[in-house]
Amino acid sequence: MTHQPDPRPTLGLAALLAFLSMVSPFSLDTFFPSFPAIAQEFSLTSLQLQQTLTAYLVPYGLTMLLHGPLSDAYGRRRVILVGVSLYTLASLACALAPDFGMLLAFRVMQGATAGAGMVVARAVVRDLYSGHEAQRLMSLITMLFGFAPAIAPVIGGWVHVAFGWRAVFVFLVLLGLAIALVSWWRLPETHPPERRFAFQFSSLISHSWRIASHREFLLLSLASGLHFSSVIAYIGAAPAIVLERWHYRETQFAVLFLPVIGGFVAGAFASGRMAGRITARAQCQTGYLISAAGGLCSSAALAFLAPVPIFVQQLLIFTVAFGVQVVSPVLTLRLLDLFPDTRGAVSSVQAFVAIMIAAATMGLVVPALHGSLLLLALGSLGGALAGWGLWRMAWAAPAR
Repeated sequence: MTHQPDPRPTLGLAALLAFLSMVSPFSLDTFFPSFPAIAQEFSLTSLQLQQTLTAYLVPYGLTMLLHGPLSDAYGRRRVILVGVSLYTLASLACALAPDFGMLLAFRVMQGATAGAGMVVARAVVRDLYSGHEAQRLMSLITMLFGFAPAIAPVIGGWVHVAFGWRAVFVFLVLLGLAIALVSWWRLPETHPPERRFAFQFSSLISHSWRIASHREFLLLSLASGLHFSSVIAYIGAAPAIVLERWHYRETQFAVLFLPVIGGFVAGAFASGRMAGRITARAQCQTGYLISAAGGLCSSAALAFLAPVPIFVQQLLIFTVAFGVQVVSPVLTLRLLDLFPDTRGAVSSVQAFVAIMIAAATMGLVVPALHGSLLLLALGSLGGALAGWGLWRMAWAAPAR
């Protein structure tokens, strides 16, 4: 079934595309409250435990390069349905893993299949809409999607307390089944056969390289990924922050994720309201400035005013996340427009860059910084400033 562009984005379509994008944050965040139990059962160090995130994120990023081109060749709907179905099977395997090695292997399987929904959903938006309508739909999806990081660890905490850590992966099985069924029922095909390309692996490599080596694309995708790492630093360190630094229980991860989600949702709403009212350049400048201000104030407070009340730390984390989502929809649409004939491939390469930055942040940076809230704040500030600097370089390019 194919679908022609509608005059205005609908809430139903936005909700469906948002749920497709939610698979990844649920896969990352839902089992954070189970970290101590998993470490105890398999006798793991904190560094080993952190690799349950890296084992997911690295294949997640690598297969991002496949999902988009596959959707360009075989259609958006088919790739999403196959990807979500395989993800559901991988989640079931995680729930049944007999040892830590097998758990890591099945996390790799999860990561390799979880990204289909997010990558292809972006291409669907650009298939259907352009201009301000595309930015509003992207912002609406981001608002709805933003609830996932907040509710995932809360749900995971209650499931873990009631049934144990393996039941958390059973929850992901049920989530995958529900998304697969709704997608089969309601997802339109937005990339008809006459617009498709024959899939060739050699062409995939050459085309992905052509996209990644485009100067503006590379600068903007790095700017977006590093900006997002200013929040990823807090998300990856969530068990240490909530359980060890703030001394809350496994069921209280909302104390960290609600400020993150609140910032994401408020920032996405603000981004949608800004569409057509101010220039894209002014909007990006504003978002980066807000994130940098949040990181700077957090670093200064923790360095000179300790102990800093938790609600102040939450407010500053909210500020960083708000700035990230003011910028994100604008950069995503700009990147998609650089190669309008192969938006699936563009979405894949952008996601690959973002996930590799997130994997490095969670697997290398967070283990080095999570012992100190001040170091985490400085790391967050560094990500925002690096992203801002790269964005300014891209905007100053001769093509502008």
